[in-house]
Order: sequence, then C-alpha cells, then structure tokens
Amino acid sequence: MVRGWLQLTIFASHATGSWIGAWLILSPWGLSDSSEQFVFLSGFTLGSVFGRKAARDGFREAWRDLLQRTWRLYRTHLTVFVLFGLVVSLAGASILPGEAQRLGWGPVLAHPVAALPGVLLMLQQPALMGILPVFVWCMLLLPGFAALEGRWGDRALLAPLALYACVWGLIYVAPGLGWEDGIGFNPLAWQLLFLTGAWLGRRALLHGRALPFAAGWARYVSAGAALVLAAGFALQLGWHGFVAWPSLAAAPDWLTDKKDLAPGRFLHAMALAWLIAALVPRDAAWMHRALPRWLGAIGRHSLSVFCVGLFFSWGATVAFRLAPPAMLLDPVLIGAGCIGLGLFAQWRDQRAAARVPVPA
Repeated sequence: MVRGWLQLTIFASHATGSWIGAWLILSPWGLSDSSEQFVFLSGFTLGSVFGRKAARDGFREAWRDLLQRTWRLYRTHLTVFVLFGLVVSLAGASILPGEAQRLGWGPVLAHPVAALPGVLLMLQQPALMGILPVFVWCMLLLPGFAALEGRWGDRALLAPLALYACVWGLIYVAPGLGWEDGIGFNPLAWQLLFLTGAWLGRRALLHGRALPFAAGWARYVSAGAALVLAAGFALQLGWHGFVAWPSLAAAPDWLTDKKDLAPGRFLHAMALAWLIAALVPRDAAWMHRALPRWLGAIGRHSLSVFCVGLFFSWGATVAFRLAPPAMLLDPVLIGAGCIGLGLFAQWRDQRAAARVPVPA
C-alpha cells in the first residue's frame, strides 16, 4: 500500500508543470521525497528475500536468484530507455521541436554508435533515465553485503557507512555521460539507503522485528523522528519564503543534495520510515477497503507501474506545455494518470491470478 502511494507521487512529481506534482507531495515540505522511501523499501524487501532464500536453499542459490532479478531489471531499463528515446525523438521531430535536446537525448540520437557503450553501462542517462540503474547497481552489492552480515553480523553496516563517508568526505563525483553531464543518483551514496533497508529486512526476517526497541526507547526514537520531520518542514517554509530564517537563507548541499544523497535527506528519510512503521498497523479493517486495495495493487507491480508512469508523466508534461495555463488541466491529467496506473496494476493482478494453477 505504501509502495503504491509512492508510485503515484513519483508519477505526479515527474509531470513537469503540474502544481499537484510540485506542491502536493512530500518533497516541498521535507528534506527527502518518494525516491528515498522507494529505494529503502526495495532494499528492505530484497534483503529479507535474499536472507530467506539463502537460509532455505543456500547462499549460491540465493545469489543466482538475485542475479536473475537484476538481469530482468537491467533488461527493463534498456527497454524503457529505447522506447522513451523513440517517443521523445518522434515528438521532437513533430509537435515539440527541441524536446530531445531539452531532455538530454541529443548525444544519443546524434551519435548512437558512440553512445552505445555508455547506454549499456547505464552511464548515459538522459532525463528520467537515472532511476532504474541505481537499483541495478545496489542489487549487485547485496550478496557481498549479505556475506559480510554472515561474518560480522550487524557490524557489516559499517561498510556501506564507510563508502558513504568517502563520497562526502572526498567529494567523489560518480562518472556519467548523461543529462547535465552526470548520473541521476550516485550509487556510491544511495547504496547506504538500499543496504540499510536490506540490513533491517534481514533482521526482521530473523528476529520478527527489524529494531526491537523496548516501549520506552521506541517512544524516544519516535519523538526524535518527529523533531526531524518538523525541522525539515520549518526549513522548507523558510526556503519557500513563507517565513524568514536568517541562518539558513539558502538550502545547503549537506541538507538537500539529491544526487549524492545528502546526510539531511538520509536522516529525514529514516525518520519518516520509522514513524510510518511505528504508527501504521500491519493490518487494519480500513486497509481492506477499495482505495487501500487499489494502492496495494499498484505497489505489488511497482516496477511495471513505474515504467508506464514515466510515459504517463511525460505525456502530461507535453500537455501542460501545449495547453497552458494548466491550472484546470492539472487535476484532470494527474487524476487520469493515477486511475490509469491503478487499472494497469489491476490488469497485472488479473493476469497473475490467471497463471496460478487451480488445485484439483
């Protein structure tokens, strides 16, 4: 259900020109956004899946299963890359001159053979093409991290923390051949979010709870997490000009930089994840109503929904550019896109159900 909600907010945020995507999502009111939560939840899920597979079938079989998942994701990225580039180039040649160059597709279209190695290595990243590669790179790190967990236990988390510290301590710039001369998400930084999720997912699998704090300590952690969210909200009010905070008139990189996962963004994302886990029950009667079930369907098929959502959000962006002003058009397009993604997810659910054999 949470993953489904995140998918809808990601779709809205990618629709450039939408006031819904600009103001009615998390990022304008905090230091992190849906991207952090989605990477964290993916790590949490895969960490528990890998741990269960390794315990049941052995580490080699778990590694083989993860490689198959990674290969499928890599193929999906290349498919989306080709299709999105084709659609953008056709639009640039007809209704939106210069659209391909605006989105960073110029080098790929002008010199496709020379760009091929960068595309295959996922270093050629025009706009919106930098999201799936970070998952591929992080998934490739998971078996090594799991091996460290088996040897070191919880101390294995020191390895991704040390790598993250190198990114910020040495100001390492990850290579890139894409939009704005860089990659969208530095995997050497974002791996911390993914592997923290994997660490917690493995703990949840082995111990029943990821962080089994006593009730008193849990209340202190919840209070601290609420303070982090409140601080992020207050800072955003200042940066939007609603209030005046003289000490932080501009947003510093260590609080807001997204490409290298600023420490402020990481802390804010962890605080939000904690509060959701602490305050939202695992199961409740309202979760079985129509809207939560609809969100759950979107979350179950999050990868395919995300890929379709990229095309939906770009289509909405084109509509906003061709038919300004967009104030009245905005809720229609964003609402239609959300409904379309939900219907697509339900169709995938029906296909999955049809493939399940009926017992004799």
